[in-house]
Amino acid sequence: MLEFIAKKIFGTKSDRLLRTLQPVVAQVNHLEQKYEKLSNTELQAQTAKFREQLDNGESINNLLPDAFAVVREASKRVLDKRPYDVQIIGGAVLHDGKIAEMKTGEGKTLAATLPAYLNALTGKGVHVVTVNDYLARRDSEWMGSIYNFLGLEVGVVYSGLDEKTKRDAYLADITYGQNNEFGFDYLRDNMKFDAEMLFQRAHHYAIVDEVDSILIDEARTPLIISGPAEDSTDKYYRINKIIPSLKIDADFEVELKTKIPHLTEEGVAHVEKLLKVDNLYDPHNIELLHHVNQGLKAHVTFEKDVDYLIKDGKIVIIDEFTGRPMEGRRWSQGLHQAIEAKEGLTIARENQTLASITFQNYFRMYEKLSGMTGTAETEAEEFEKIYGLEVVVIPTNRPLAREDLSDQVFRTTKEKRAAVIDSIADIHETGQPVLVGTISIEQSEDISKLLRKRKIEHNVLNAKHLAREADIVAQAGRLGAVTISTNMAGRGTDIVLGGNPEFLAADEVGGKDLENPDYLEAFERFSKACAEEQKKVLELGGLHILGTERHESRRIDNQLRGRAGRQGDPGSSEFFVSLEDDLMKRFGGEKIQQLMSRLGWEEGVALDGNLMSRSIESAQRKVEGMHFDERKRVTEYDDVMNKQRQVIYDLRRKVLLSEGVRETILEMIDDLLEEYVLTVCDESVKPMNWDLSELSKRISDLTGETVSLSDDIKIEVQEVYDQLRTKTKELYAKNVERQEQKLEELKATYMDKDDGFQVQISERSDSAFDFTFEGLEQNTILENLDRLWNDHLHEMDELRQGIGWRGMGQKNPLLEYQREAFTLFQGMTLQLKDLVIRSLFAFDSEHLENFLAHIEAERTRRRARMKSAEAVHENPDGEEQEPEELIAKDPNEEKAKLEAARKARRKQRKRR
Repeated sequence: MLEFIAKKIFGTKSDRLLRTLQPVVAQVNHLEQKYEKLSNTELQAQTAKFREQLDNGESINNLLPDAFAVVREASKRVLDKRPYDVQIIGGAVLHDGKIAEMKTGEGKTLAATLPAYLNALTGKGVHVVTVNDYLARRDSEWMGSIYNFLGLEVGVVYSGLDEKTKRDAYLADITYGQNNEFGFDYLRDNMKFDAEMLFQRAHHYAIVDEVDSILIDEARTPLIISGPAEDSTDKYYRINKIIPSLKIDADFEVELKTKIPHLTEEGVAHVEKLLKVDNLYDPHNIELLHHVNQGLKAHVTFEKDVDYLIKDGKIVIIDEFTGRPMEGRRWSQGLHQAIEAKEGLTIARENQTLASITFQNYFRMYEKLSGMTGTAETEAEEFEKIYGLEVVVIPTNRPLAREDLSDQVFRTTKEKRAAVIDSIADIHETGQPVLVGTISIEQSEDISKLLRKRKIEHNVLNAKHLAREADIVAQAGRLGAVTISTNMAGRGTDIVLGGNPEFLAADEVGGKDLENPDYLEAFERFSKACAEEQKKVLELGGLHILGTERHESRRIDNQLRGRAGRQGDPGSSEFFVSLEDDLMKRFGGEKIQQLMSRLGWEEGVALDGNLMSRSIESAQRKVEGMHFDERKRVTEYDDVMNKQRQVIYDLRRKVLLSEGVRETILEMIDDLLEEYVLTVCDESVKPMNWDLSELSKRISDLTGETVSLSDDIKIEVQEVYDQLRTKTKELYAKNVERQEQKLEELKATYMDKDDGFQVQISERSDSAFDFTFEGLEQNTILENLDRLWNDHLHEMDELRQGIGWRGMGQKNPLLEYQREAFTLFQGMTLQLKDLVIRSLFAFDSEHLENFLAHIEAERTRRRARMKSAEAVHENPDGEEQEPEELIAKDPNEEKAKLEAARKARRKQRKRR
């Protein structure tokens, strides 16, 4: 109550912040006349002037009014669009590292050019993140004309782009790209062996478009790059055969709220009998139990054309929030294989994680992060807690004129669907355009069939018709248009009442081309026709939104509603709900149905939605809370991995960029010696009982040289450590001198040989090897680091999968995971230091020659794996393929090199 009164008196937090931004808007408006008077050349010269001011110590915040005014003027001249005052406010909020909630049609794309330009002046790079490749390419070209006019470079990254073009795109002042591509490129960078091949620079500033979709909806599953692991697929077929034999309520029960099936005691006994095992909970059968549960989930929880579709013989996941197909992504922990078995498809091998990161931890790496969307306020708490981002609601440029009608609630799905079709038919008869929102492909196609029976022309937009998404949505506001859409609803494309002349002209002439007279003629013709049509649509009440079911999230419902009422246009929205809908069944629909039946609720009659709104909102809040907890749990566990990842990736990048490799080696020696000394010289044991000979033996074994302590040494831990440290580093200095001499001899030998190997080393930038001992140190660290890190990721995967069982022993799984993960990481880093130092001391002429052959073969293999390993959410479906380089060369020669490398590795392992 007090909070309500305070808001009435002082306004909301957003209101208070917006008041502080009014002087900024006034300044930008005051400067408009100044920059209007400049010629194009003079206006373009402002970019160099701003950069000079920054170089001289000027604050970027002090440049904001002038920079925004310059971008506004450039937009007027290049795009013939003048950013509104609310867009100036939105730009200022984005620059301040916050989330700007701007309703659909308010011009978020143009508003983002203001802070993007301002922050790009620093030369550190700005990333504009979009939800799909189409929007990334469109916006980079559309908004890129403003940046290019002002002298900034613009790049765009997307899947399938060649590496050189992608590297150039990341070096641009402003880089557009899809969220997955940014994340995967970061992971790919940390798998490379050549600094010149890196994509990304430091993470300076990012603007995330549709920030709720990217940082909320897609944040429940991590980004993972993985390669094939040796695993049999027979178990999936075996388990799939028995699942249909299990009966609901007898062998398993389904938790309505989570939709997850669980075996009953009778079910466990039944499965044991079918699989012919004595005890399904025996430690040897835990993996089998896991796959039975995954198989059960595949059959019970996941539905074709709702959760996934089949395309070209493969399972394609459908994003439950956007309805978009997620090409290349796979469910993890055997679930994807279980669904492939269920659908009778070829099962791909399981995979091993090579690199992974969550969206939460990727985007938190940016020095400054901001976002924009039409629907963020309902998730404000999560944005604040996970990302430290404040949501600011930006007022609309014109008052919202959309009428949101109360829900129509029916008893059964059949009754609801009949009412939906009748309502569409009645509205269509008037000519008012209708956008019908559905929650699945199956539902959208069922409604399409019913409309075809009524002979009502319509368009369907779902994951099966993705290629026409923008075209379909752009024309959804035409007179008499009926458009059926899943939640994707073409986010990023405005629905213009009367139709979009640009899309119509481009469709007629085969593409938008401002220099093509045919396009210009068609555009002028369609502009007139659409303007006339728009008048009629406005008279009919604008676009009508008809939702066929309430979504789990209020935010998704608001997104659908937001498609109508653009820029003060009239419009309306209405949802049709039944007590058999998934959301209602999971949260008390049956009880409500029983109650209303007793009160005489007649078949086919709709109940006033106002009576049900509290129940629906309560159900949505519960589901939103469940999803928030799930994302929070993912973040908590990945935070453990993230600390380890940062240590490894920072070390890797430092070594890859050749920044103090020798110092890194000497630090490793220090750490190793400290570990050895503290192990032998235990302070809880009397010094006279320390086995110093064991310590000397360990150091001698490490270095290959005899190392002993002085006879007159005092028995103190620090003195033991200092003396060993001095002697070992002296030995290493001699080793470096000796190895450098061997390398010079070997280099001369290779120079005289005409076997092509020297050409590969010296001329191929992606296989360049620094022909010095420091280069060998660099490669030794990277080789061992990558191998041990991959093994560590595998161990962490196994730990993560089994840690939940600790809860049954009254232990906190997260704390147990943190403790064991720390122990594993300590062991891995110690092993890394031991292997690196031991290898570097052990090299002789034969080792060096084999090592060089190994480097070349390993890099060839890595390039091939980088190409074939599928970058996906969860696990990929890529098989390790023969490298292209090997196919193009003499196979016998390459085979001999690979075999020499394998022998060298086996020899090194034996020595160790």
